[in-house]
Amino acid sequence: MDELVIAGRAFTSRLIVGTGKYKNGEQTRLAIEASGSEIVTVAVRRVNLDRSKESLLDFIDPQRYFLLPNTAGCYSADEAVRAALLGREVGLSDWVKVEVIGDQKTLFPDVQATIEATRILVKEGFTVLPYTSDDVVVAKRLLDAGASAIMPLGAPIGSGLGIQNSASIRILREMITDVPLIVDAGVGTASDATVAMELGADAVLMNTAIANAEDPVLMAEAMHHAVIAGRSAYLAGRMPKKLYATASSPLEGVVR
Repeated sequence: MDELVIAGRAFTSRLIVGTGKYKNGEQTRLAIEASGSEIVTVAVRRVNLDRSKESLLDFIDPQRYFLLPNTAGCYSADEAVRAALLGREVGLSDWVKVEVIGDQKTLFPDVQATIEATRILVKEGFTVLPYTSDDVVVAKRLLDAGASAIMPLGAPIGSGLGIQNSASIRILREMITDVPLIVDAGVGTASDATVAMELGADAVLMNTAIANAEDPVLMAEAMHHAVIAGRSAYLAGRMPKKLYATASSPLEGVVR
């Protein structure tokens, strides 16, 4: 089986989904189920950690899904580290998706702070999956800091624009071989997810594309199939592109 392996842990699904922007907990549950995902991200700041009232965790079975806390909403390395430590302290996980935002309008990552937070959290015993730019130099710095995956944006968070710089993803695929490459942010529809996988991404992480669809549950199912199709196409190897036509049924050897 073609498994996704992160930090020695194997997963059969290559689609990772978030939990924000759904209209209620039940819709969240149904969409996650339809996606076929095994890894589900939850923002530490959005989880009611004392469980005194309804929480996202009421709709996500930790026996069925692998919870990946994230540091969404953090604008400094210190904030991200505190959020990760809090999530671990209350029993969420010692894995963390590190997000350190550098610009409020574009939500682009602060890569310097992301590298710093990654280095600190790895030393604290975390498995760190950082959200970052599509810059191969930054990716190498994150690997040096101990990151267990590289998660470049395909486009700005929540934009739905799809992969905006396919060349960068292809370069990252060639250069990043020791850990998974996971496209994070920017997917808008199923074809975007397929493109990301065809470019060689090991997985795709998404939230808004599913949650903001007119039918989130149906879109989650579409994303499930799109990721599988894209991975299969990448492994199969596409035909070369050519300027001129080639007959599907060659006439060489045909008796006239």
